Amino acid sequence: MSNTLQELDFNTLTHRSFTPSPAAWEDQVLYFLLIDRFSDNKESGFSSAGTRSLYQAVDNGNAVKTEADAAIWRAAGGTWTGGTIKGLIQKIPYLKNLGVSAIWISPVFKQVAFQNTYHGYGIQDFLEVDTHFGSKEDLQQLVREAHTAGIYTILDIVVNHTGDVFSYDADRYLTTQNGRTFMESRWDGNPYRTKGFNDATGKPVIPFTTNITAGPDDAIWPKEFQDPAHFTQKGQITNWDYDPEYLQGDFFDLKDIHLGQGATDTFTASAGLTHLIEVYKYWIALLDIDGYRIDTVKHMETGAVRTFASAIHEFAQRIGKDNFYLIGEITGDRSFAFNKLEETGIDAALGIADVQQRLGATAMGQSSPDNYFNLFRNSILIGKESHTWFRNKVVVMVDDHDKVNQGDHKARFCAQEQGIQLIRNVLAANLTTLGIPCIYYGSEQGFDGAGSGDGADRYIREAMFGGSFGAFRSKDRHFFNTSFPIYQEVAKIIAIRRQNVTLRRGRQYLREISGDGIHFGLPVPAGNGGKLNSIIAWSRILDDEEILVAMNTDTDKEQSAWITMENTLHRAGDVFTCLYPSPGGPPAARVEERNGKALLITVPAAGFVLYKKE
Repeated sequence: MSNTLQELDFNTLTHRSFTPSPAAWEDQVLYFLLIDRFSDNKESGFSSAGTRSLYQAVDNGNAVKTEADAAIWRAAGGTWTGGTIKGLIQKIPYLKNLGVSAIWISPVFKQVAFQNTYHGYGIQDFLEVDTHFGSKEDLQQLVREAHTAGIYTILDIVVNHTGDVFSYDADRYLTTQNGRTFMESRWDGNPYRTKGFNDATGKPVIPFTTNITAGPDDAIWPKEFQDPAHFTQKGQITNWDYDPEYLQGDFFDLKDIHLGQGATDTFTASAGLTHLIEVYKYWIALLDIDGYRIDTVKHMETGAVRTFASAIHEFAQRIGKDNFYLIGEITGDRSFAFNKLEETGIDAALGIADVQQRLGATAMGQSSPDNYFNLFRNSILIGKESHTWFRNKVVVMVDDHDKVNQGDHKARFCAQEQGIQLIRNVLAANLTTLGIPCIYYGSEQGFDGAGSGDGADRYIREAMFGGSFGAFRSKDRHFFNTSFPIYQEVAKIIAIRRQNVTLRRGRQYLREISGDGIHFGLPVPAGNGGKLNSIIAWSRILDDEEILVAMNTDTDKEQSAWITMENTLHRAGDVFTCLYPSPGGPPAARVEERNGKALLITVPAAGFVLYKKE
């Protein structure tokens, strides 16, 4: 255990070769997983000690046959389920075969001992790996073996807050909840009295001061963080959009760190921020990781984000990681997120505004597709009338572990009616439209988690290894099924993406279509709120190459249409062959003189196709 930052030997840690960064992150396919919910190293077919069988359709609902069983299953989803780093190491071949080239893993740092913060966001020791997940050596092995397999590693980190490491002695806002009356520590801009640092059992019996005596599970570590001045101490956020409340308040019982003060250009970093920079430089040096996903960037001062990003980028460049990627979780509208990127120097935002929702609605035929495709034109935001695009500035995914836009009801894409029929399409669109694509674990296996009420997040965080909280309301069955149709089809599409730079870096255009070859227009839903049962087509263009991509939102019947192509790149009679789903897919198509130039294609019900000129 490293008790202080002073003990870190950066000279030794950095005196070696490091894995270079990728040239372009938009070339990568990310895969996001929660360590606790991914693998416990006990799945049959993957481990010599594996005893848990592969899930079969007959296992659906085997954990909820009675209400008592269902209650046990639900409770299991609210606590640690047993996933480990060693389990993830074992599944590197599973990810490699899918085509994943970068894994984004949830925080692995030591959590407060008295809470079930299996998600990793309640940090008690910034320099240690939580024993639920494994050890530092396990984490080093993971990154090393992932690199050997050609897979980069992005680690989820927290800069904004710690776990519940001290308790307030609130003296205002009398509140009654569930029959209990107490003083609530609600944010009002003024600091609260404190009772003390919490011990390993959650009792605030350790003086809230410096120079304390604490065990490894008490208070907070490393020792430099045991200073009350490191915390804003202003209580819990109640208005998530009010400035400065969302900057200075606590995330529920997670304690906000004071990061500094001042305007962006004259920002003065606090000792707490300086310590955090050293912490995260240490993990880069120790692990040879390739990027960070920074939690709750919206809730950090712009100057703090810029200071952190600059320091991390400079350190990474000094050791040979010239494109170490910083991805920020930035909630709020696109203008806010874009400005945050521009002002702070972080590299990309995670699912700006409603990207996720609009991607899903487009694949479902629930909205006009231009609602999604227009999100990637940032010419308005930068004040230029040119076709400048969000290309490597947005990480796009259809499902994630929070689904913050869904309120108290959480649901994966496949929980929707027709979701399982269209999951291939939405993942394919994610992989072939602009942005850095990211697959949320379980999507490739058709997970359909959904639920409401307190702790509803658990329902979209099913255990991939099964255990006591498996997907499809099951238990004791795992889901690493490389023969599952969605897994196999996604792997094919990723392989095509890897072989065609145009699909990774090209400009993007939503295409007009026509049923009669005469009247062309963008597809729109019929009537007010009607379902769009149609081909949706788009092009990716790089230099003089155009690849046509199309999907059919109609789950019952095939659709045919003429698709507008780039007029100046093609001649009548040019032949486009089908890259996917060939072999046995649609035949080649010839360019015709219609609406400039167009291709006549047919897409099967709930189908997806890719065409490229011979």
